[in-house]
Amino acid sequence: MKGIIFALLGGAFITLQGVANARISQDIGTWQAATITQLTGFIVAFIILMFVKERGEWKKFKQVNPLYMLGGAFAAIIIFSNVTAIQHIGVTLSISAIMIAQLSITFIIDINGWFGLDRKKMRAPQFIGIGLMIAGVVILGF
Repeated sequence: MKGIIFALLGGAFITLQGVANARISQDIGTWQAATITQLTGFIVAFIILMFVKERGEWKKFKQVNPLYMLGGAFAAIIIFSNVTAIQHIGVTLSISAIMIAQLSITFIIDINGWFGLDRKKMRAPQFIGIGLMIAGVVILGF
C-alpha cells in the first residue's frame, strides 16, 4: 500500500511540476525554468537528506555505476520536454503521452532485464493494456 501511495504522490507532483514549469517558462524561458526547478529540487533534497538517517551512506558513492549518475542530467531534458509539450498540446494530452512513454520504456527494461533487474515475461494482457492506453491518448487528442 505504501508503494501505491508514493506512486500516486509522485504522479501528482510530476503533473504539478510540469504545469508550474510551463508557467515559469512563459515568463523567463524554458531552460531557465529547468534551471530553477533543478536548483530548488537540489536544495530541498539536500535539506531532507540532512534530516534523514541516510547521511552516512555517502561512503557508498563510489559503488554507484557512473552511467547511473546521468539520471540527474536526464531531469533537465525531462523538464524541457514536458514544458514544451504542455505549451503545445496542453496538460492532459502531455501527461497522457508521458505516461505512455514511461510505460513503454519500463516495459522494454523489464523484458530485457536492463539495469540489473530481473527479466519479466510479458504476455498478451500487458500488450493489450499498453495498446488501450495509446488508443486512449489518440482519442484524447481529438
